[in-house]
Amino acid sequence: MLNKVHALLVENTPLALSKPLQLIPFSLKQRIMEQLLQTQFERSLADGDLDFLENRWLKIEVRDLQLVWFISNINNKLVVSRAEIPDVSFSGNTNDLVLVATRRQDPDTLFFQRKLIVEGDTELGLCVKNLMDSIDLDSMPKYIRLGLENLANFIEKGKQNSF
Repeated sequence: MLNKVHALLVENTPLALSKPLQLIPFSLKQRIMEQLLQTQFERSLADGDLDFLENRWLKIEVRDLQLVWFISNINNKLVVSRAEIPDVSFSGNTNDLVLVATRRQDPDTLFFQRKLIVEGDTELGLCVKNLMDSIDLDSMPKYIRLGLENLANFIEKGKQNSF
């Protein structure tokens, strides 16, 4: 019984969270995202590893949460916007994106299953994917890493219980 509840939570929580998340002002979400991105990619920015994103827009869409961000490297700073014309777009559902972020799921597998959709500039998309693959999870701030890992464990167990 608890396994079924767990599976239902994993499956339905993103949809339940989507409405309350729409009530949070974009400016607050923007500030949080920019701070997280600056913290995570500070060294990459300094090393020029994000130059490929200079004045180009990456669209990230979390479909089931109805969240969309546009991210660019402007003047060596990661900037988040509400609406831009994207050069490349990545979209997926919460659970799949968390599993990709924690390396529990291969993005190529999700791409071929049509769970991760990449559109636009293929070369830029590969640069983004390679950057994500190069992130050392241990270099993340501890509260983010542990939060993601715990969430990924919860999602994996819930998906196992749904079979």
